[in-house]
Order: sequence, then C-alpha cells, then structure tokens
Amino acid sequence: MTTIAGVSGKQFVPATKDYAVANYQYALSTHKDDHDMNPGLIVEAQSKADIKQVIAYAKEHNKAIAIRTGGHQYSGASSTGRENILLDLKNTFRSPADLVYVEEGNRSFVRASVSHALGEFNAYLGKHKVFVPHGQCTEVHVGGHVQTGGYGQLGRSFGLFGDHIVTLDIIDHDGQEREISRKHDPELFYAWLGGSPGNLGVLTHFVVEVHRDADYVGSMGLRAVHLYNTDTLRRLLGHLAAMNDDENFPRNYDLCISVLSASFDVLGLMGGLDDKMKEEHPEVFGHDGVPLWPRSIIVYAQFVPLHPGQKPDMKFFNDLRTDSWFESGVETKPMSELTAQWIFRNTREFDLPYVKRTYLTNSTSLVKDRWVDWVVGRMDAILEPVDNGQWLSAQMQCFGGNNSMFRRNKDNGTSYSWRGDSTFCMTIDNFHKPDKKADAEAWAARNDAEAIGPNGVFSKQDRRVLWGSYGSFDLDSVWETYYEDREKYERLGRARRVADPYGTFTPNTFSVKRAPADEEILDVGLDQRVPVSRGRVVVRHVLDFIRFLGCCVWT
Repeated sequence: MTTIAGVSGKQFVPATKDYAVANYQYALSTHKDDHDMNPGLIVEAQSKADIKQVIAYAKEHNKAIAIRTGGHQYSGASSTGRENILLDLKNTFRSPADLVYVEEGNRSFVRASVSHALGEFNAYLGKHKVFVPHGQCTEVHVGGHVQTGGYGQLGRSFGLFGDHIVTLDIIDHDGQEREISRKHDPELFYAWLGGSPGNLGVLTHFVVEVHRDADYVGSMGLRAVHLYNTDTLRRLLGHLAAMNDDENFPRNYDLCISVLSASFDVLGLMGGLDDKMKEEHPEVFGHDGVPLWPRSIIVYAQFVPLHPGQKPDMKFFNDLRTDSWFESGVETKPMSELTAQWIFRNTREFDLPYVKRTYLTNSTSLVKDRWVDWVVGRMDAILEPVDNGQWLSAQMQCFGGNNSMFRRNKDNGTSYSWRGDSTFCMTIDNFHKPDKKADAEAWAARNDAEAIGPNGVFSKQDRRVLWGSYGSFDLDSVWETYYEDREKYERLGRARRVADPYGTFTPNTFSVKRAPADEEILDVGLDQRVPVSRGRVVVRHVLDFIRFLGCCVWT
C-alpha cells in the first residue's frame, strides 16, 4: 500500500524504518500470530483534515480503517491487517482547546479529545476539583474508554464513565463532521456508547458532565497492601463476597481487591507512596534501589457522602486493614484526589504474553457457592509454585445491589451490556513466558469450565465486556456473550448500517455485524438507484458507468 497524498502527519508502511515502533500496541505481545496486526499503512493524523483525507482514500481504494488512540484493546481489535489502514489519533488533538472545563450554573462539564490518556485526563479534572467515574489504567486513552463503558473504582457509587457523556463529535463515513447527542440522534448515541467500539466512524471529541468535590465533602479512601497468603486472601475476598451478596448494600461504598505475582511494581498501582514506602520498607528496594516486590494483595476502598454530613460505617474500612503490610490509612480527601489515587500508573502489568479473562455475574450467592475457596485455589495454582514461568494479575470488584448506579443507569440511552442485574466483575489474567503458553491456556480453560455455566461457581451465564474481550475474535459468532439478546444485537446492526454503510470502519471481525438492507434503496443521483447492501463499490461503479455513458453521448 502506498502513502496518502496530502496528509500532513507521518505515515508508515511495512518493512520501513520506524514501522515496528509505530505499529506497537498492547496486544502485540500475545495476538500477533492469532490474527494480522500489521496494517498496510499507519497514519499518525495531525488534524481533522488528515482524518478526512484518510477516509476519502479508504473509500476510493476499498480499504477499511482501524482506529487507535491508546492501543490498549486486549484482543488487538484496535489494529488491522495488510489490506487496511491504521489511523493513529494519540497525538492528533492536544491543543489547549482540546481539553476545556466549563461551569454552567450548578453543573460542570469537560470537553475532551480522544488523544488524552486517562492519567492526564484525571489530573486535569483534579486541577478543577471535579471528578467522574473512570478506569484505572493510566495509558488507556479516553476515546476507546468511553466507547467501552469506562469501568472503574466508582462503578457502584456513580456508574460508568460513559453514563456521563452529553455529546460526541465524530467524522462520519462521508468525511462530514457531526455532533451526536442522546436527544437528537438516539440510535447512533446508543450504538456509539457500547456497540462495536471504534467501528462506527472517527470519534474526535466528547463532552462529559463531571461532579464537583464541593458536593461530596467528607469522602474517604483506603489503600492497603497485604503480603500474599491464602488465609489473608480468603478473609478479604470473604468481605467482598458478602458485600456482593447484600442486595441492599449502600450506594456510598466501592471496594476493589487485586492480587499480583511477585516482581510487579506495586507503587505503580498504589501511586504517590514511593517515598513513604522507601522509608518504611527499605528492604524492598535492595542496594541498587530497584524494587523487589513480594506477592501482594492490594485493597482499594472508598466511601462517598451522598448527602451533607453523611458518615461511613468505619467497620467497612477496619475489616480491610487487619494485618496489612502497608497502608495509607483511612484518608479523608476530596473525591478528585481519591480518584487520582486509584490510577494504575504502569503501562501494562507484565511485559509478557498473556491469557486474559474478564467475567461478569449476576450472582448474589458467592458466599453460599463457595466462590472464595474456588478462586483462592485457582490463584494459588499460579502463585505458589516457584519459578513456574507464569504470573498472576487479578482484580475483583462489586458493581451490584439495588442501590448501585451501575445497575440504575441501565436505561440511560447507552448500550453497555449486562447492566440490569450484574453484581460483580472479575478479571483473572495469566502472564507467561512464551514456552508456558500451553500451561497458561490450560489454567484459563479450567477456570472457564468451573466458573462459568449452569453449574458455574461464579456465573451461570457467560457474560463478557468489550474492553475485556477474549476468545473468538469473530464477534458475530459470540455476540450473546457481549450483548443480552438478539434484539439488542440486531438494533446495533441497524445503527451500524447507517453509520458505516460501506464497511469503511470494519477493519476486522471484532465488529457488530451490519444489518442487511436489501429492501432499502440508495439514491445516487441521475435517477439511478441501487441497493444499499451492495455497498460502496457497486455505487461507485454505477456512477462511473453513468458518467462514461454521458461522455459517449456528448462526444
């Protein structure tokens, strides 16, 4: 594939200098051999004009466009193969006008571009003493994050990042700039926020409504590190399971527990505790100052007062502190400062290939089903053997209950799935040496068999999330694991047919299938009409033929 004339940004084709660097993203360590993640052309757009040039070129040459900002999609869906184009937006919109805070009476908003990483977005909110629920990975960029939901520490108390979106600014398949809102474009708004992320056009900016610290005075948070042992893990996860099983647990609380193999940079997860840790635990840093981390259990917990003067039940925190190796203490801080402390500051967990799993459940019987014993045993299988070439990264969090905003926001005009009754999210990942791939896959396969299904100890149904995708890369063959029912999936397919009628934004199979439109007719002018479903190639050929006939007549 050749470069595109008129584009001001850098362009890279395979086998040229810097292509490998430009092509890098998170999933390459694992999926480069599973499906093609080597685009025929990579374009680092500098402007909207560049984006429009790429779209026009793609339509003219029958290419598809994959869109990347942070490149953190676990299955590699933010990439594409040799026949297509990768549009890189990580540095496209980074002027002061691309991140703006606005107050309108008692409401606050931020207009942000997709080129901002979550860590810097969070820091910007902190400067203005506002916050919004979002995830925890610093290098995830907000464009992909908002389209896949934005799961994070405040999921119970405030819902998802995407729940707070007001408008989306996009460039569509014709290169036209459009603003999409829930009021004026309900079907496209619905599809963009939760359906086929990155595959409906080019998202450039969005407006998100944020919360003010001043409205939640008295918020509290705890960060604690426990040295790994099965008794401690069982006790802590017991509290998490009991919280999950209580359908009336107050909305004010959020709790997330992570379990990590040795050598993981805990400070990257804890954030801001470097000096204190060096002072209190110098043995970790060794003679050369390089940290040698033990296997750890990390606890993030927080309380937010939803009404003035509301106080927490301190037992919630105290149950999580016993025997901790290191902790921040229960700190009373503004919510914008607490959300900054939940940020995971490492680009990735381990620089290794991985087998990832993220499961959702609607169970309210984790204690009864002895999920705690099961999951501790499965983690022990990775953590206990010495030098087995496998490393664990696991994270577990409550999202449910009658008071949870994750659940209560289910009918807010977005299509994020499994909102109505899901209670708990579990990510349990195996990072491994290349020669241990079979062992890692066998471990995950056993987890699948025992955790999921009619007799599953965790969930009776296979529920997945788009940001934590795994398994088959053909979304249409596994749609029921990502979307609640066929009606919803077909609704998204109809929206996709409108947004991406020619497949310009269908760069791989991890895309909602476009609904057929044989019954619909596309007016192409000159009294010629062709079926939409025949696509862009037919339309262009018809037009070319009509023009040719016109020339013949007049000459």
